[in-house]
Amino acid sequence: MIDDAIRVLAGDCTVIAEDADREEYRGRVTTIVKPDNTVLVHDSDGYQPVAWLTRADSVSSDRANDFTLVAKKDTQTLRIAAHDQDGFAHYPASAAGTPVGRCPDCDGALVRSNGVHCVGCGDRYGVPRDATIREEQCDCDCGLPRMRVERGLAFNVCLDRSCESLDDAVREAFDREWACPESNCDGDLRILRRGGLIAGCEHYPDCDTGFAVPAGVVDGECGCGLPTFETRSGTRCLDATCKEVLGEPLEAESTARD
Repeated sequence: MIDDAIRVLAGDCTVIAEDADREEYRGRVTTIVKPDNTVLVHDSDGYQPVAWLTRADSVSSDRANDFTLVAKKDTQTLRIAAHDQDGFAHYPASAAGTPVGRCPDCDGALVRSNGVHCVGCGDRYGVPRDATIREEQCDCDCGLPRMRVERGLAFNVCLDRSCESLDDAVREAFDREWACPESNCDGDLRILRRGGLIAGCEHYPDCDTGFAVPAGVVDGECGCGLPTFETRSGTRCLDATCKEVLGEPLEAESTARD
């Protein structure tokens, strides 16, 4: 089920916006209340709303004072009184995104927008920002598309991590593959999840050395002994602060959250 909904009120309304000043409008307008409590009041003139309140702290009804909707945020208040309602309803809503396939559960459209979700049933799948969604379906019976993600190697895994784990694939390829670069430490770097995927020393917390695994493919060894990655912005060391790659300083690179 999709939890979010858009509320729509249409009709002959009085609209009062109050903050430091007070403005009042009257006309046949359509009021939209989005799931984040943003309120937009549209008329037939132009593209900009007559009045609006972004992410209100509360949206409620004040029947005692004839106001159908009352939105408040800090010192701002937006009141809409419907004298003649043409309609008032709730409609299911979701984020809109690029179509990437069909949902195997309900045959609804799978779209990519801050992850992948189904427009029909609302199922959601976390997807790294740099992932490419492929037309190829997963080899198992889940029916979901596969995605291509670069984390040291190019991995093709299912959208559903419970079906096929990107973490497990990266761990199988690179767990203990590199030694901890700290002096006086004989540990290896383990592949762990700490918000994102990291290569962290096995002797933690005695050694807290750890590096975010970047979006790219391993293509060599840095002067510091750690691997280098070929990324969209060029070659970099596993250690984003390292200045020994190709003998030139590197700018720290932000890594997409897995």
